[in-house]
Amino acid sequence: MFTFILAIHIIVAISLSGLILIQHGKGADAGASFGSGSAGTVFGASGSGNFLTRTTAILAAIFFATSLALAYHAQQEAKDQLRLDVPTQTTQK
Repeated sequence: MFTFILAIHIIVAISLSGLILIQHGKGADAGASFGSGSAGTVFGASGSGNFLTRTTAILAAIFFATSLALAYHAQQEAKDQLRLDVPTQTTQK
């Protein structure tokens, strides 16, 4: 289970980084009003911003959830390592 959550976490982190780099900054909207903007894009003039923003928010929520799950798993593993379950030794003579 730990490996599965870690794999999802890594995939989401890479995807989140890519989506953030794809998005335009707030200053990029000024260029669109002068005719060199995103009027001919696949999502339309304003559709790409909403789609990328929502996808980024969903991926951020998944990243947050997997971070919490990995932290919980690490805490449980640390508790198990600190436990001193030493079997009683009986000496036979």
